[in-house]
Amino acid sequence: MKHAGTQPMDTQRLHLRPFRIEDSASMLENWIADPAVQHEYGEPVYSTFDEVNAQLERWISQYSQPDFYRWAIIETATDACIGQIAFCRVYSDVKTAEIEYCIGQSRWGKGYANEALSAVIAYAFENTGFTKLEAYHRAENRKSGRVLEKSSMHQVDTVRRFVLTGESPAGEVCYCIEK
Repeated sequence: MKHAGTQPMDTQRLHLRPFRIEDSASMLENWIADPAVQHEYGEPVYSTFDEVNAQLERWISQYSQPDFYRWAIIETATDACIGQIAFCRVYSDVKTAEIEYCIGQSRWGKGYANEALSAVIAYAFENTGFTKLEAYHRAENRKSGRVLEKSSMHQVDTVRRFVLTGESPAGEVCYCIEK
Protein backbone atom coordinates (compact mmCIF):
# COMPACT_ATOMS: atom_id res chain seq x y z
CA MET A 1 0.00 0.00 0.00
CA LYS A 2 1.21 3.49 -0.81
CA HIS A 3 1.83 5.69 2.24
CA ALA A 4 2.81 9.36 2.22
CA GLY A 5 3.12 10.16 5.93
CA THR A 6 2.32 13.49 7.55
CA GLN A 7 2.91 16.19 4.96
CA PRO A 8 2.15 19.90 5.55
CA MET A 9 -0.95 21.37 3.92
CA ASP A 10 -2.87 24.61 4.04
CA THR A 11 -6.56 25.39 4.07
CA GLN A 12 -8.28 28.76 4.04
CA ARG A 13 -7.62 29.41 7.76
CA LEU A 14 -5.34 26.59 8.87
CA HIS A 15 -1.88 25.18 8.42
CA LEU A 16 -1.71 21.43 9.07
CA ARG A 17 1.81 20.18 9.73
CA PRO A 18 3.83 17.73 11.81
CA PHE A 19 4.10 18.62 15.48
CA ARG A 20 7.24 20.31 16.83
CA ILE A 21 8.56 20.49 20.40
CA GLU A 22 7.98 24.26 20.36
CA ASP A 23 4.21 23.58 20.06
CA SER A 24 4.00 22.58 23.75
CA ALA A 25 3.12 26.03 25.16
CA SER A 26 0.43 26.62 22.55
CA MET A 27 -1.00 23.13 23.08
CA LEU A 28 -1.16 23.67 26.86
CA GLU A 29 -2.87 27.01 26.39
CA ASN A 30 -5.37 25.90 23.78
CA TRP A 31 -6.40 22.28 24.23
CA ILE A 32 -4.26 19.49 25.66
CA ALA A 33 -4.66 20.62 29.32
CA ASP A 34 -8.42 21.16 29.02
CA PRO A 35 -10.40 18.26 30.53
CA ALA A 36 -13.47 19.17 28.44
CA VAL A 37 -11.50 18.81 25.20
CA GLN A 38 -9.55 15.74 26.20
CA HIS A 39 -12.60 13.96 27.66
CA GLU A 40 -14.64 14.51 24.49
CA TYR A 41 -11.72 13.22 22.48
CA GLY A 42 -11.06 10.28 24.80
CA GLU A 43 -7.50 11.24 25.71
CA PRO A 44 -5.75 12.02 29.01
CA VAL A 45 -5.19 15.58 30.19
CA TYR A 46 -1.58 16.76 29.95
CA SER A 47 -1.04 19.61 32.38
CA THR A 48 2.71 20.18 32.50
CA PHE A 49 5.40 21.01 29.94
CA ASP A 50 7.17 17.75 30.81
CA GLU A 51 4.04 15.70 30.07
CA VAL A 52 3.36 17.53 26.80
CA ASN A 53 6.99 17.36 25.70
CA ALA A 54 7.07 13.61 26.39
CA GLN A 55 3.94 13.15 24.26
CA LEU A 56 5.39 15.34 21.52
CA GLU A 57 8.63 13.34 21.54
CA ARG A 58 6.62 10.13 21.06
CA TRP A 59 4.72 11.61 18.11
CA ILE A 60 7.78 13.24 16.55
CA SER A 61 9.77 10.00 16.75
CA GLN A 62 7.08 8.30 14.65
CA TYR A 63 7.18 10.78 11.75
CA SER A 64 9.96 8.73 10.13
CA GLN A 65 7.40 5.95 9.61
CA PRO A 66 5.57 6.44 6.29
CA ASP A 67 2.31 5.09 7.76
CA PHE A 68 2.21 7.63 10.62
CA TYR A 69 -0.27 10.47 10.11
CA ARG A 70 -0.67 13.16 12.80
CA TRP A 71 -1.04 16.87 12.11
CA ALA A 72 -0.88 19.89 14.41
CA ILE A 73 -3.78 22.19 13.53
CA ILE A 74 -2.30 25.68 13.39
CA GLU A 75 -4.61 28.68 13.16
CA THR A 76 -2.96 30.80 10.46
CA ALA A 77 -4.14 34.15 11.87
CA THR A 78 -2.53 33.55 15.29
CA ASP A 79 0.08 30.84 14.56
CA ALA A 80 -1.41 28.97 17.54
CA CYS A 81 -1.74 25.18 17.77
CA ILE A 82 -5.50 24.89 18.33
CA GLY A 83 -5.85 21.12 18.04
CA GLN A 84 -4.79 18.03 16.18
CA ILE A 85 -6.04 15.57 13.58
CA ALA A 86 -4.63 12.10 12.98
CA PHE A 87 -5.12 8.63 11.59
CA CYS A 88 -5.18 6.98 15.00
CA ARG A 89 -5.40 3.53 13.42
CA VAL A 90 -4.04 2.44 10.06
CA TYR A 91 -5.16 -0.85 8.52
CA SER A 92 -2.86 -1.12 5.50
CA ASP A 93 -4.09 -4.63 4.68
CA VAL A 94 -7.56 -3.26 3.84
CA LYS A 95 -6.43 0.27 2.83
CA THR A 96 -8.41 1.88 5.65
CA ALA A 97 -7.58 4.48 8.29
CA GLU A 98 -9.50 5.76 11.31
CA ILE A 99 -9.52 9.52 11.87
CA GLU A 100 -9.50 11.32 15.22
CA TYR A 101 -9.45 15.05 15.85
CA CYS A 102 -9.82 17.69 18.54
CA ILE A 103 -10.06 21.47 18.65
CA GLY A 104 -9.61 23.74 21.67
CA GLN A 105 -12.82 25.01 23.30
CA SER A 106 -12.23 28.64 22.38
CA ARG A 107 -12.45 27.62 18.70
CA TRP A 108 -15.48 25.30 18.96
CA GLY A 109 -18.32 26.10 16.57
CA LYS A 110 -16.13 27.97 14.08
CA GLY A 111 -15.77 25.18 11.50
CA TYR A 112 -12.10 24.48 12.13
CA ALA A 113 -12.54 20.73 12.73
CA ASN A 114 -14.53 20.34 9.52
CA GLU A 115 -11.97 22.40 7.58
CA ALA A 116 -9.13 20.18 8.84
CA LEU A 117 -11.14 16.99 8.27
CA SER A 118 -11.95 17.95 4.68
CA ALA A 119 -8.27 18.66 3.97
CA VAL A 120 -7.12 15.36 5.47
CA ILE A 121 -9.72 13.37 3.52
CA ALA A 122 -8.63 15.02 0.26
CA TYR A 123 -4.96 14.48 1.13
CA ALA A 124 -5.48 10.78 1.87
CA PHE A 125 -7.34 10.04 -1.34
CA GLU A 126 -4.98 12.09 -3.52
CA ASN A 127 -1.64 11.03 -2.02
CA THR A 128 -1.99 7.59 -0.44
CA GLY A 129 -3.41 4.16 -1.22
CA PHE A 130 -6.24 4.48 1.31
CA THR A 131 -9.60 3.64 -0.20
CA LYS A 132 -11.66 4.08 2.96
CA LEU A 133 -11.53 6.49 5.90
CA GLU A 134 -13.53 5.95 9.07
CA ALA A 135 -14.41 7.89 12.20
CA TYR A 136 -16.81 7.58 15.09
CA HIS A 137 -17.98 9.60 18.04
CA ARG A 138 -19.65 8.73 21.30
CA ALA A 139 -23.37 9.40 20.93
CA GLU A 140 -23.28 11.97 23.76
CA ASN A 141 -20.50 13.94 22.02
CA ARG A 142 -22.79 16.02 19.83
CA LYS A 143 -20.06 18.53 18.91
CA SER A 144 -18.01 15.82 17.21
CA GLY A 145 -21.20 14.42 15.73
CA ARG A 146 -21.97 17.74 14.05
CA VAL A 147 -18.49 17.78 12.50
CA LEU A 148 -19.03 14.33 10.99
CA GLU A 149 -22.60 15.13 9.91
CA LYS A 150 -21.35 18.19 8.00
CA SER A 151 -18.44 16.32 6.44
CA SER A 152 -18.41 14.29 3.24
CA MET A 153 -18.53 11.13 5.36
CA HIS A 154 -21.74 9.15 5.79
CA GLN A 155 -23.11 7.16 8.71
CA VAL A 156 -22.50 3.40 8.73
CA ASP A 157 -23.24 0.51 11.08
CA THR A 158 -19.67 -0.09 12.28
CA VAL A 159 -15.99 0.65 11.67
CA ARG A 160 -12.96 -1.61 11.31
CA ARG A 161 -11.92 -1.21 14.98
CA PHE A 162 -15.14 -2.84 16.17
CA VAL A 163 -15.13 -5.51 13.47
CA LEU A 164 -11.63 -6.64 14.49
CA THR A 165 -12.51 -6.85 18.18
CA GLY A 166 -15.90 -8.46 17.56
CA GLU A 167 -17.59 -5.60 19.36
CA SER A 168 -20.78 -3.79 18.59
CA PRO A 169 -20.44 0.01 18.46
CA ALA A 170 -22.71 0.42 21.49
CA GLY A 171 -23.02 4.13 22.22
CA GLU A 172 -20.87 5.12 19.23
CA VAL A 173 -22.02 6.60 15.94
CA CYS A 174 -19.86 5.46 13.03
CA TYR A 175 -19.02 7.20 9.74
CA CYS A 176 -16.94 6.46 6.68
CA ILE A 177 -16.07 7.71 3.23
CA GLU A 178 -14.77 5.63 0.37
CA LYS A 179 -12.60 6.77 -2.50
